[in-house]
Amino acid sequence: MKIILFFLVATILLMWLKTGCATARADYATAPYTVVRKNGKFELRDYPALVVAETPMRSADNGFMRLFHFIGGKNAAQQKITMTTPVFISHADATNATMAFVMPAKLGTNGVPQPTESGVVVKQISAGRFAVFRFSGWRTEKNSVAAAAQLTAWLGREKISATGEPVFAYFDPPWTLPFWRRNEVMFRVAQP
Repeated sequence: MKIILFFLVATILLMWLKTGCATARADYATAPYTVVRKNGKFELRDYPALVVAETPMRSADNGFMRLFHFIGGKNAAQQKITMTTPVFISHADATNATMAFVMPAKLGTNGVPQPTESGVVVKQISAGRFAVFRFSGWRTEKNSVAAAAQLTAWLGREKISATGEPVFAYFDPPWTLPFWRRNEVMFRVAQP
């Protein structure tokens, strides 16, 4: 009887955790896109132009708090900005990596206030088509390299040319368990 009760409680706890993680993700608006083609965990997507607040990631400071302060009102208008998903991280190399928060679409291009903290810039990512691979787990170098390799291999099999370096997209709050995390790696690709 104790074993059955243990498994029942464990199942209820896991269901509650999963629902909580999914609800937390659902609380945030997500950058819009249109799926052009899907193949398992691989997708080709068309994204509109996106406005982002971006900052460098330094070894002692990954940049998250600078961006969090920016959307929390540390900007020229002292305006709070709603958090959205995903958080984009570029891994061009360790010295040039950046983190970016997508600005809510309702602000438009000219509605985002000017940053007051050095190192935060507001810029626009041009519209385009992206190849995307979805994966789970913690944000580690090993997971990032493996995911980028899988997407690169898929692009090769599909004879699709990628341009530039990979960009990683993270959708979940830090308390989300690794197997429920939504992470993505993406490459900009040429449109036919």
